[in-house]
Amino acid sequence: MTSPAASSGASTPRPTPRPATGATPGPTPGPVHELTAVSADGTPLHVEVHGRAGAPAVVLAHGWTCSTAFWADQIRDLAADHRVIAYDQRGHGRTRPSAVCSTDTLADDLEAVLAATLAPGERAVIAGHSMGGMTVLAAAARDGFREHAAAVLLCSTGASALVAESTVLPLPPGRLRTWLTRHVLGSRAPLGPVTPVAKRILKYATMGAGSAPHMVDACARIVHACPRKVRHTWSHVLNLLDLDHGVAALSVPTAVIVGTGDRLTPPVHARRIAASLPHCVGLTELPGLGHMTPVEAPELVTGRIRELVTTYAQLKEGA
Repeated sequence: MTSPAASSGASTPRPTPRPATGATPGPTPGPVHELTAVSADGTPLHVEVHGRAGAPAVVLAHGWTCSTAFWADQIRDLAADHRVIAYDQRGHGRTRPSAVCSTDTLADDLEAVLAATLAPGERAVIAGHSMGGMTVLAAAARDGFREHAAAVLLCSTGASALVAESTVLPLPPGRLRTWLTRHVLGSRAPLGPVTPVAKRILKYATMGAGSAPHMVDACARIVHACPRKVRHTWSHVLNLLDLDHGVAALSVPTAVIVGTGDRLTPPVHARRIAASLPHCVGLTELPGLGHMTPVEAPELVTGRIRELVTTYAQLKEGA
């Protein structure tokens, strides 16, 4: 385990893990079963459950423009001895778009998934990447979240000022960079087919320079599958994000992971979150890695989830 983080530093990461073996963006093995969770506004959410009944539960929330396929490596590994619950955020994967997208709907959706898949009082480790981490922060003060959250892993995420602090555009910080970044990330333009040029662009914006080609290809296929209207709609939510209060409300043990080369949510976000969390159990900064940490460092992310389960989600009742 990493040591509790302080605002002045980060824990020393483990050696760089070997690359993921999967070359296609799809969770393996297939889910034990699929179900539909219904959110507060009636939106049906696609949910997959992997692994065996009765095993310790892990819930995975993916990020903007992604889907359950983003967690392929974590699902492959954890399903051997955990019950792994993954769901598609509204408008992503197999969950249809809705008229309303907001941080409140993110929280509603997570609560609906927890209620649909966990028994009353059953607690799980909840991992969120990027917008999935923001989902956790949005739900942190909710009763449904607090009933079911044993511990949390936040990967490559932020709570506020996302556009202002993004370094996707190689410009000095300031109004011009913020304005241009807002328009680039909020573009309505279609991403088009997955071409070598498209993969180079995606790799620059979201991944570390050393990312293996199969990782870039998998991420590109997932991101390009997101409908452009959905991508555009959620970009407005992220542009206006203000979830600092959610950080203060996240009282369960929480670990934080970020790549030092993350351009979408640079390490300043992770450091700020770790310093403000009521119960931070470690900040890990991964040298040279980008925004897609569960794909770029699959074994490290999976290992951190396992540690959280072992430490916080397997306690005997009354402990």
